[in-house]
Amino acid sequence: MEPLFVVVLALILAVAAPANDSCTCATNKWAVCAQDSPGNCTCRLAGSAHPVDCSTLTSKCFLMKAEMMPLKGKRLWRPPQGVLDSDGIYNPDCEESGVFKARQCNQSSTCWCVNTAGVRRTERGGRSLNCSELVRTRWIYIELTHKRRFNAFHVADVTKALTQLFESRYKLHHKYIAAIKYEPPLIQIRLHQNKKPSWDVDIADVAYYFEKDVNNDSVFHSNSKLTVLVNGDALAIEKLWIYYVDAKPPEFYMRQLAAGISAVVTVVLLTAGIGIAVLLILRWLRTRTYKKFERKEMRE
Repeated sequence: MEPLFVVVLALILAVAAPANDSCTCATNKWAVCAQDSPGNCTCRLAGSAHPVDCSTLTSKCFLMKAEMMPLKGKRLWRPPQGVLDSDGIYNPDCEESGVFKARQCNQSSTCWCVNTAGVRRTERGGRSLNCSELVRTRWIYIELTHKRRFNAFHVADVTKALTQLFESRYKLHHKYIAAIKYEPPLIQIRLHQNKKPSWDVDIADVAYYFEKDVNNDSVFHSNSKLTVLVNGDALAIEKLWIYYVDAKPPEFYMRQLAAGISAVVTVVLLTAGIGIAVLLILRWLRTRTYKKFERKEMRE
């Protein structure tokens, strides 16, 4: 009887083990998953109770928040006067839907306004800073270069490979891929999305997943290295740049422009002042020479 019980128990464990292993989130390696019941796997964000839909991409805001979680336990003490750079990765405030809150602040009470991609679009201010709306990022320009080859890829093959990549891996509908331009070794990808329907992924999330893949820090649970094949040949990406274009111009650009104009005006005035001073000195020297020459003639 006991051997039969052991065999049955071993079979149960053998069946349960694959079920537990399969309880993972394919699109978010930071999600914490648990088998609630046979065939029912529930995944939530690390450090929160927010559920994760593993059939699509996780919002960039939730990803950045989850990415900051491991850093909190490993962070060393820093002096009170230390300044935290808010550009790049930071611990964001997210809405329940996963979008960024319009105003973001760090631990030193420094605040700034962001767009739907979480990128700062205003000067930094204090807690009194008012961000009236979350401005939509409508265009995303992706530029990348690949390793030089003896024979360049065909433009049509590059366009086809990247379109398939964004459709299959990042679940982006091809209608949001506005253009792909290839001038070896530079590739330019333009994504355009005026509004994000609930059933579609956001181009900002797609760009973030792609950036993490290129930097060998994939968000996908498999953590597999990104491989892009162009007509059977690997596309080895070397450098990547991502630019965000909002529905409204960033507010700090005007201040920077004004500062630039002031600097130009200052340089022009200084140059003009120096030029006038040089002319006056030259005129004085000529007058002085003429007077000396005149006195000499009078003595003779």
